[in-house]
Amino acid sequence: MTVLITNEQETLPVDIEAIEKQADQILDYLDVSDKELSVLVVDDARIRQLNHQYRDKDYATDVLSFPQLDEDEEPGIDQHLLGDVVLSIETAELQAKEHDLSLEEELILLLIHGILHLMGFDHERSDSEAVAMQKKSRMLFDKLYPGRTPSDTCGY
Repeated sequence: MTVLITNEQETLPVDIEAIEKQADQILDYLDVSDKELSVLVVDDARIRQLNHQYRDKDYATDVLSFPQLDEDEEPGIDQHLLGDVVLSIETAELQAKEHDLSLEEELILLLIHGILHLMGFDHERSDSEAVAMQKKSRMLFDKLYPGRTPSDTCGY
């Protein structure tokens, strides 16, 4: 299992080793520990740029996911690559306060959400899929942080 984490922001300190450890555990829990995951931590300006470039949405968001292989593509030599997750530290900090979580907990909740997207979950497809995705997110979060629960304002 390989988790590659890059911190491209200077706004807030971030514990890369803690994120890597939690990412390894998430991949283990999801039985995809043989996959490679790339995580990029950025500021709001950078995630806004990526959101605009790849999704045609001109605003900052909390997390973006880029699966390595599109459903229509032929499997290639890089089947071990799960994909890329981009996290905004600034949005995570704001949401952490709203969700009664620490910054690290919020980042990990967003990472879980991003990884689930890489695995094909999509809360925007239907209400039932949104419920399933939230349930899976909360289950994984509870495994990592037993007894900690995001507030009711958190949709993840």
